[in-house]
Amino acid sequence: MDAWWVILVSLCVGYLMTAIFKHRSPLSTAKRSIPPGPTHIPIISSILWLRKSFSELEPILRTLRAKYGPIITLRIGSHPYIFISDRSLAHRALIHHASVFSHRPKDIPTGIFFNNNQLNISSTSYGPTWRTLRRNLTSEMLHPSRVISFSGTRRWVLQTLLTRLKSDSQSNPSVLVIDHFRYAMFCLLVFMCFGETPDDATIADIERVQRQVLVGYNRFSILGFWPTVTRVLFRKRWQEFLGLKKDKEDVLLPLVRAMKQKQKQKQKQTTSNYDAVSYVDTLLDLQLPEEKRKLDEVEVMTLCSEFLDGGTDTTSTALQWIMANLVKYPHAQERLMEEIRQVVGEREEREVKEDDLHKLSYLKAVVLEGLRRHPPGHFVLPHVVSEDVVLNDYLVPKNGTVNFMVAEMGVDPKVWEDPLAFKPERFLSDEGFDITGTKEIKMMPFGVGRRICPGYNLALLHLEYFVANLVLNFEWKVPEGRDVDLSEKQEFTVVMKNPLHVHISPRI
Repeated sequence: MDAWWVILVSLCVGYLMTAIFKHRSPLSTAKRSIPPGPTHIPIISSILWLRKSFSELEPILRTLRAKYGPIITLRIGSHPYIFISDRSLAHRALIHHASVFSHRPKDIPTGIFFNNNQLNISSTSYGPTWRTLRRNLTSEMLHPSRVISFSGTRRWVLQTLLTRLKSDSQSNPSVLVIDHFRYAMFCLLVFMCFGETPDDATIADIERVQRQVLVGYNRFSILGFWPTVTRVLFRKRWQEFLGLKKDKEDVLLPLVRAMKQKQKQKQKQTTSNYDAVSYVDTLLDLQLPEEKRKLDEVEVMTLCSEFLDGGTDTTSTALQWIMANLVKYPHAQERLMEEIRQVVGEREEREVKEDDLHKLSYLKAVVLEGLRRHPPGHFVLPHVVSEDVVLNDYLVPKNGTVNFMVAEMGVDPKVWEDPLAFKPERFLSDEGFDITGTKEIKMMPFGVGRRICPGYNLALLHLEYFVANLVLNFEWKVPEGRDVDLSEKQEFTVVMKNPLHVHISPRI
C-alpha cells in the first residue's frame, strides 16, 4: 500500500512539474498550431502549388490573407511553406529572431547544378562558409574605398549609354530603353567582376547566357522533382538544360582562367600597373574556412555569375521602372530636373558627378519611391528556420520554409498614404528613412536582416547616378500614339509587361 502511494504521489508531482514548466516556457510549442491556410490534399496540393510561379501565387495569397490573416501556410512538398505579409511580423522574424531565420532551404537538383552545390552567397547555408564569402564581397568589393575606385568605370559606362540612346533616338521616334539599360549594367558589372573593359561580343555572350539561365529557371525547375522520372518524361528539356549549363561555362570559364593567368604573371613582377582589383582577384585568393582550401575555377565562376546577376538584371529592371514613372508623371521629372540644375549650375560638363548625389534629396526620394512601388522582386529568397519559433501565436516549425511578401508591405495603407500613387515627396518628410529595416520595416526591396542584399548601397548609388544623368541629358516623353503601361510580368525579376518606349530629345 505504501509503495503504491509513493508511486501515485511521484506521478502527480511529475505531472504538476511538467505542467508548471510548460506554462512558464514563453516559447512552448506543444499546443500551438502552424499558421492557417487552405485545405491540404496530400500529393495533389503540392503538385498544384508547384505548377504556379510566384507571380501566379501572389494574387492567390492576397485572397488567402483576407480569409486567414497576415501569416499563411501552404503545404508544398514535405514541409510547410509559410508566407508573411505583415511588416511587424517580418521585423520580429528577421531582426528579433535573426539567427533562426538566416538559413536557406536545400535547392532542387537543377538549382544545385547552376549554383554549384549552393556555393554562393545567396543560397549557401548560414555558417562559416557563408560568412567568409559575404565578408569577402563586402570588404573587398563593396567597401566605400573600393566603390570609389570604380567611379571612372561608371563614367565610361554612362557615356556609352548616353551615346547609344542618342544614336537610337536620331533614327527612331520611339526608343526601347531596356536593352540599352541592360547593356550598360552588364558593361559595368563585367568590368568590376573581371577587371577589363569588355568588347561588344563578350558582353553579348555574357548577357545571353546569364539571361537564358534567369528567364529559364522556372521552366527548368520541374526537372528537379523526381529526376529519375523527369529525365525520361522531359528528355529534351533535360538536354536543353545541360546544354545551357555547358554554354554558360564555355563563356565564363575562359574569363576566370585568363584572370588567373594574369594574377600569376603579376605575382612574378616587382612592379605592376594593374590598379583595379576585380571580384575574380579576391576570389582566387580566398580560402574556405571549413575545408581549408582555395576555390576551384568552377566555384569562382559560380560566384562571378551571382555577382553579375545581382547587379545587372535587378538594377536595369529598377531603372526602367523609375524612368517609366518619370515619363508618365512629367511634373516629377521637371521637379527633379530643377533640383539637378540648382546643384550642377552652369557647369560645362553635362554630368551629375557622384560627389553631387548627396545634395539631391528629391533624386533620392524618386529612387526610393520607385523601389517602393515596383520592387524588382515581390518576394525575397526563401528562408528556413533552424528551430521551432512562435510568431503571432502560431508555430513556425523547425525546417519550415518562410517567405515574405515584399510588394504587399510596400503598399500597406497603414504605413503609406495613397499607397498606389507615385509620390516621391513622401520621402522628403522622412529624411531618416532606413532602407535596411533595422528599427522598423516600412518596405524591404533588398530584404532585411542578416540575409539582406549585401550590395544595396551600391545599387542605390548606381540608380541615383544613372537616373540623374539620364534626366540631365535628355527630356523623356511619351511617344505619340503610345502610353506608359505599368502592368507587370514575372521573369527572373518583376518587369514591365510592355517595356518602356520613349521619345527622348537632348536638353539644350
